[in-house]
Amino acid sequence: MKKDKKTRALLLLLLLQYSWGQSDYAPYFFDNGPSSTNGNMALISISEDTPVGTQIYILNGSDPEGDPVFYGLTFEMGSTVYFRVEPKSGNVTLIQELDREKQAEISVLVSITDGRNKVVETVRVFVSDANDESPEFLNLPFIIDTPEDTAAGSSIYKVHAVDRDLGSGGSVSYYLQSSPFAKFTIDGHSGILRVKPGETLDYETTSTHFLTVVAKDGGGKYKGKQQVLTSTATVTINVLDSQDMPPSFVGTPYFGYIYEVSVPGSEIYTVYAKDGDQGNPNSIHYSIMNGSDGVFDINSTSGCITLTTHPSLLKKELYEIKVKASEVGLNNQLLDFDITTVTVRVVDLNNHPPTFYGENGAQSKFEVTMYEHPPAGEILRGFKITVNDSDQGANAKFKLRLVGPSRVLRVVPQTVLNEAQVTIIVEDTSGIDFEKGPTLTFKAKDPDSGPWGEVKYTIYGSGSDLFSINPTSGLITTQPWTSLDAEVRSKYNFYVKAEDSEGKYSLAEVFVTVLDMNDHSPEFDESLLEKTMIIGMPVKVEAVDEDAESPNNVIEYSIMTADPDNAFDINADTGEIKLKPFIKSMEIVQNITKQKECRWSLVVQARDRGSPSFSTTAVVNIDITEAAHLKGPMGAFLMKSRDNPLRALGMVIFIITVLVGVTALISTVMFMRNTKSNRIGPVRRIIKKRAKDQQPWSFKMPVIKFTNPGEKFLISDPENSPSKANSSPRLKPPPPIAPCLPPPPPSSSRSSERPRAVPTISGVLASKGSKKAKSGRRREGNMSSALVSELKMKLEQKINENNQGYY
Repeated sequence: MKKDKKTRALLLLLLLQYSWGQSDYAPYFFDNGPSSTNGNMALISISEDTPVGTQIYILNGSDPEGDPVFYGLTFEMGSTVYFRVEPKSGNVTLIQELDREKQAEISVLVSITDGRNKVVETVRVFVSDANDESPEFLNLPFIIDTPEDTAAGSSIYKVHAVDRDLGSGGSVSYYLQSSPFAKFTIDGHSGILRVKPGETLDYETTSTHFLTVVAKDGGGKYKGKQQVLTSTATVTINVLDSQDMPPSFVGTPYFGYIYEVSVPGSEIYTVYAKDGDQGNPNSIHYSIMNGSDGVFDINSTSGCITLTTHPSLLKKELYEIKVKASEVGLNNQLLDFDITTVTVRVVDLNNHPPTFYGENGAQSKFEVTMYEHPPAGEILRGFKITVNDSDQGANAKFKLRLVGPSRVLRVVPQTVLNEAQVTIIVEDTSGIDFEKGPTLTFKAKDPDSGPWGEVKYTIYGSGSDLFSINPTSGLITTQPWTSLDAEVRSKYNFYVKAEDSEGKYSLAEVFVTVLDMNDHSPEFDESLLEKTMIIGMPVKVEAVDEDAESPNNVIEYSIMTADPDNAFDINADTGEIKLKPFIKSMEIVQNITKQKECRWSLVVQARDRGSPSFSTTAVVNIDITEAAHLKGPMGAFLMKSRDNPLRALGMVIFIITVLVGVTALISTVMFMRNTKSNRIGPVRRIIKKRAKDQQPWSFKMPVIKFTNPGEKFLISDPENSPSKANSSPRLKPPPPIAPCLPPPPPSSSRSSERPRAVPTISGVLASKGSKKAKSGRRREGNMSSALVSELKMKLEQKINENNQGYY
């Protein structure tokens, strides 16, 4: 029986516990759908431009037993926490900025609990797109090579850009920034670049074109506003040279010279031509068209014209040779050409003396028989004399004269050019006399022939040690050990002495100019140059050519290669390097290279203008930077001094020196001014008259003297003092006596009283250190006005106070 009761009680307890467990239900979320603003947050959508701190949702649920519920919100480990929930209210707030392009879907664990039971659900939140991404170009940088003969309308490249936004914000269209000289167009949808219809490319005019392509999206909303985003990129178009320009000669006109001492094979002149298509030049072939008369030849490769025969066989003094320069194409085919004229002049040397000829050839002695005393003016007959000089031009000009008894005969002509018939005329009849002598001997002499015409040449002077002269022919040559260099010394002068057998001589000064040859190459200071370029400002490279004269020392600068290509221009004359006009900011620079450190390099060539031409190169490393915006004269000065810091340092030192000098000058002036203002001015005597009808009491100011620093005042009573004649200025007076008070008034009635007169006070102040006593007014005049005025003011103040006590 007891067992049954126990069993029933146990079953009852179990039944009660089971009934209690069945009545405690778990809380739950309301599922209101993705378009609702409250519920379990499943499948809702949030725009990526939602500001941080915005309430985006309300978690909402219930407990079957009606108990209060609390909400929670967590994320998977390692993921970004975007939201935070308020446990009681369920308000969900955005705490991290959204970016659809990085994460378009967010997984969130939301929970609800009544304190005993907890329900956790995994929901997905979608991030919707906003137009916040600009188009981005692919395959940068855009560098295109196209031949200059590309037909108009032909496509040359296709640019491509993408936009990661969705919808209209992700669509991309293209256009070119407007330019009045644009030779290209772009298809707005495909991005294909073409040569504009009706336009042609020309390497010789513009070898590089720079285009700015703009990529634009279709627009869209961002933070409640409609916006359209764009991006730009630079397209570099290199025009490749085609063979469309003929060659041209350089350095025309050409002049050459042939001398009598020249030999076959001597170089007369070297012509030079270059292809007009410098981007892709052909080699040049030289040939003589006409005008050579078979005595000249030309090297087809170098253009050197040489003499093929001896100068004595030349038939003309002047030759005009037509030279042709042709481009050499494929299979050695001659293409375009240019023609020039080379003028060659035969230069004669004065190396042939005049020669006398008779009927049988060259003859040095002529004889004639005649009667004495012929009439004056008669021509001697019986012989024929001819004189000739085989030199050319001025060198064939000479003079004739007779050597013998004076003024008996004379010769005609006296001046000859090349050749002349010689005539002898009687001038003095008395000189031809048989008794005086049966024979007369005369000699015809010129400066270039005969024993009297034998001339010996010598040179002397400061510049003669490098030269020598043939004593017979007068030909001046350099010494075997002489080495002339126009860069060291280009001018020499010395004297030539021409002396005949009779001891007569003549002097002439010879000036020798050493013609410069192009024997030096331009040289840079260093083969690797480091420069810093501020955008908008050039940097300069400089090479030096040690040749002496132009054009051998005139240098032309050019850019051989550059990295990046076609980003720089160089001034051919000055060597100033600057960026292309379109590069105006660091943004464009980084758009070209895609590098943070903008360090570009280029190879610069320096070539002289001599013939033949020499050149040298240097590598220039340039750091590109953007200048701080400095304004005013000081900013301009610092910009100009960026490559010369010593100049800026010197200017700073100069300014500091000027400021210190000005400060010292102002301090000196202020010190002098303060020193003057502290001095005691000249003394003055102050006297105030009393009324005549009153008998006021009087007080005489004791004499005050400065004697030494220990005693400020020495007071003496002039009434009790001894005679001025017997008194000494150094005696010490008795101590000062205070003035007596005035007598009291006779009655208390103030109305019947007459006003009391202010006593007159007088005093003198002796100068400190005075050794000589001064009498009367003179001594009183030396009193210091400042001390007297101060003492007078104090005494008047004291008297007024005493007078107030009587009323």
